[in-house]
Amino acid sequence: MILKTGKFLLLMLAASLLGAGFAAAERRPDSFANLVDRLTPTVVNIQVTVVQRQPRFGLRNPFGRQRDPSEEFFRRFFGQDPPREFRGRAIGSGFIISPDGYIVTNNHVVEKASEIKVKLKDGAEHKAKLIGRDPKTDLALIKIEPKKDLPSTRFGDSDALRVGDWVMAIGNPFGLSHTVTAGIVSAKGRVIGQGPYDDFIQTDASINRGNSGGPLFNTRGEVVGINTAIIAGGTGIGFAIPANMAKRLIDQLRETGTVVRGFLGVRIQNLTPQLAKRFGVEKAEGALVSDVTENSPAARSGIKREDVIVEFDGHRVRDVNELVRRVGDTRVGKEVDVQVLRDGRKMALRVKVGKLSEEAVASAPSSVQMLGLTLQPITPDRAKELGLPGGRGVLVGDVEANSPAARAGIRPGDVILEVDRRAVSGVKDLRSALEKSKQDPLFLVQRDGNKSYMVVPRG
Repeated sequence: MILKTGKFLLLMLAASLLGAGFAAAERRPDSFANLVDRLTPTVVNIQVTVVQRQPRFGLRNPFGRQRDPSEEFFRRFFGQDPPREFRGRAIGSGFIISPDGYIVTNNHVVEKASEIKVKLKDGAEHKAKLIGRDPKTDLALIKIEPKKDLPSTRFGDSDALRVGDWVMAIGNPFGLSHTVTAGIVSAKGRVIGQGPYDDFIQTDASINRGNSGGPLFNTRGEVVGINTAIIAGGTGIGFAIPANMAKRLIDQLRETGTVVRGFLGVRIQNLTPQLAKRFGVEKAEGALVSDVTENSPAARSGIKREDVIVEFDGHRVRDVNELVRRVGDTRVGKEVDVQVLRDGRKMALRVKVGKLSEEAVASAPSSVQMLGLTLQPITPDRAKELGLPGGRGVLVGDVEANSPAARAGIRPGDVILEVDRRAVSGVKDLRSALEKSKQDPLFLVQRDGNKSYMVVPRG
């Protein structure tokens, strides 16, 4: 009897512990209503007015003046010239980050606005002033002048989010004011081709047109993301800028209206297993340096082409996008430690981070990578082996499966000699030719001593 009682107690204890485990894992509240009551006053609807100019259509007369047939029509029937400007409207969302009226939204909501209006939960409307914006991350900061302190949000730690955590979005989809949706974090660190600093939180909390710029909350009521993108077709998948990225940039936008980013001065690409083997790297991790800008911070620190950057400022570098974000987030002038693999050996270098100019091309996936190509410069010995004139051509190291280059028939080991009938003598030449190309580029490719032309679709 005692033994049976003991077993019963053990079973009850196990069941209790199991139940506690499920309770800890299940974080969904019984209702989001309390959060909604508290948070909706911090979310705003944004309406912008956009002035668009009418394009001039018409024929060139013998005297060189543009003659638009619509001008004569308007003069005859209305006694005036046709309108040259049209006013359009667009909507978005935002959230208040301080009682004195600073509001965060998306850059694409306000970038072309001639007028910005903000509507609060209580119906009050205010004109807003653009304080600053950052097109690279699609963030913007605007300001209204309220007559009293406003309820405001607080940021949470987006790095602490886990896939499967519950989140809630509030916004203005399709002009439906203060709409609330809920779902889970379905992925993190998404790169969706928006720009060099892609690091999106993916969620299945319903996000639609008009939600742009609105907050993504965790179950503690903290902003963990800024809703910014959707997948076309109504799939229910949305993307949000992580709060930790936004916090760093918003302070700069408030102070200067712009964002200043760090600059290293390297062209980099991801390592494939084949490239990792070729460069003596055990794992296909890190950022392979394919070029170094002259007189750049990287050049002055001793970073060389064919180095593999595996650590930056104490942070492990897994791929190109991670390094781009780390460098961009680093304060200009800061000296950081950089670990590289060179000829299979680890080296420690010290780099003083420079300032990224507007003209500088961020080390994001380039047009070459978007076509699915991994390229290598041709050494003199390799050129002799392939029977190439000195300094001509670029070697294809790898081709991504199902990429535009693969569909065109380009293979690893091919040598690209021309793009759009322009000779290329290096990776830099090839990139430049692709940037100038106005259509699907025409490649002249050498394979096994034979040359052939291939048109590579851009998408």
